Amino acid sequence: MTAPEKIRCMFGTDGVRDVANRGLMTPEAALSFGRAFVLFLTERGIPRPRVAVCRDTRRSGAMLENALCSGMMSAGAEIYLLGIFPTPGISCVLRQGGLDAGAVISASHNPAEYNGIKFFSSQGYKLKDEDEAAIESYLGDDLLQDWRPTGASIGGLRNADGRRSVYVEWLREILASIGDFDWPLVVDAANGAASGIVRDVFGEWSGPISYCGVNPDGININDGVGVMHMGHLASEVAKSSSRLGMAFDGDTDRVLMCDSSGRLIDGDIMLWVIARSLGARGELGSGLVATVMSNMALEEKLSEAGIKLFRCPVGDRYVLENMLDRGALLGGEQSGHVIILDHVATGDGICTGLMFLKACAELGEDMDTLVDRFPRYPQILENLKISDRETVMKSPLLAEATRKAEERLGGRGRVLLRPSGTEPLIRILVESQDLELTREVCYNLKDAVIKIIG
Repeated sequence: MTAPEKIRCMFGTDGVRDVANRGLMTPEAALSFGRAFVLFLTERGIPRPRVAVCRDTRRSGAMLENALCSGMMSAGAEIYLLGIFPTPGISCVLRQGGLDAGAVISASHNPAEYNGIKFFSSQGYKLKDEDEAAIESYLGDDLLQDWRPTGASIGGLRNADGRRSVYVEWLREILASIGDFDWPLVVDAANGAASGIVRDVFGEWSGPISYCGVNPDGININDGVGVMHMGHLASEVAKSSSRLGMAFDGDTDRVLMCDSSGRLIDGDIMLWVIARSLGARGELGSGLVATVMSNMALEEKLSEAGIKLFRCPVGDRYVLENMLDRGALLGGEQSGHVIILDHVATGDGICTGLMFLKACAELGEDMDTLVDRFPRYPQILENLKISDRETVMKSPLLAEATRKAEERLGGRGRVLLRPSGTEPLIRILVESQDLELTREVCYNLKDAVIKIIG
């Protein structure tokens, strides 16, 4: 098994993730990942690396943080501890300079019993597949066991709370650049990493503002709140007669919104709005990068505005890679991961939300009519829980079912089957202008997968 193939055994599309205290997310595993990461950095010319570390609000976070930091210090790293802090926050801190790498302990949108680890470069980017493959290769290397600095060469740990304000102040500057918004807003922090900073960020909001999902207790992250439960945000918007609701996920790298009627404003609509604003300012580059999951309506709306759309695989790291390759300055996913390259190096829910508001102000957009003006192709997504995803995806029966599905669509839509990069799921996406045809094709593909697994 080559390194790029082996990487998928541990690293998914967003780092390593598992049920905390089981499998890949035990303290012992976290310690080993920490040591391997520092060895990876050291062998690439960064001796005694300075590593920023943060986590979200999960109860298991402190346990894994201690183990990960112990592993990194045992390999000679100097740790700068940021505590509970958003994933994009650590990226912002890294971009300020003075540090060599970052590590985040979070399982993002997953339930509280999960946790994960993801690593960042000194520029604030998530590591590439080949870098993660190299880190994984160290786990079985004798060198990792022999790499035991002693005395003054052992790493240290320091509190880096002072660096947190850099991120908050930067977001406040974006908010200030928008102008006065005197209408009611609801902000949902998902009981996650942004719970402790959203009041500071939105403190100068000129209209009424209410918060939910800002009381984490270690086990309620993403529980009935945040981007995974948009019905809750819609009800809060209705209750407060707000004009807009803004929800994040557990580590704050995603954002979704709803209008005053409770209708979803997803990543596709946000990309459509922000792309036109950046384009008008000459800050879009070659175009916009979106994943294969984005609705075909996005292509049509961008084409009307003379904006190019480039497709890429699912995962914000692949969005970023394609942006850099194509010279695009905006990219993102339907799920609410958005990267505005002149501002961030990774998905940032709060930044995206603020930039969306700024774009609406610049374009004179009526947020209550955006959903009406974005006519989607009917799209059905099925998530099938399957442990042996590789066997199913390589099955000739599935290949034949997919061929028939595409033939049935006859160029009037598209089919996408892919294994999840973070969960034991196979995702089936079917999209066409004919809803009944979409349902029929999706049912046939789902039936084929069920037959394969017996």
